Amino acid sequence: MRDPIQEQIVADFELFDDWMDKYNYLIELGGSLPPLDPAFRTDRYAISGCQSRVWLAATLSDDGRVHFSADSDAIITKGIISLLIRVLDGRTPREIIDADLYFIDRTGLRENLSPTRANGLGAMLKQMRMYALAFQAQNEKQ
Repeated sequence: MRDPIQEQIVADFELFDDWMDKYNYLIELGGSLPPLDPAFRTDRYAISGCQSRVWLAATLSDDGRVHFSADSDAIITKGIISLLIRVLDGRTPREIIDADLYFIDRTGLRENLSPTRANGLGAMLKQMRMYALAFQAQNEKQ
């Protein structure tokens, strides 16, 4: 199933001919990420498996949707997490768990990241899904 947000990301990446321009675009995206509350810049919210420091927090709104906030000390990593947030923020826990994030392959992102950044991408996605699983379990208990 096509996702309009992912389709827009793919289209945005297609505007650039080479990967240096795409990296610059990722840096721009990271710069547009809202500032993370300093209370979340702690080890509790740090994602292990990333070479750079990445903090990710999630909340569940009253309408059952997950909202993410994040930051990183590395500008390209910050751009990557901003893309993941763009796609997954505001969705239900089930939608996040089941999401097919095809934009990662269609943009060439996975194959053009260094192995350590690709591992970090996987760790960020895993943490987002772990939050969703926890919220899903919380909903089922109520």
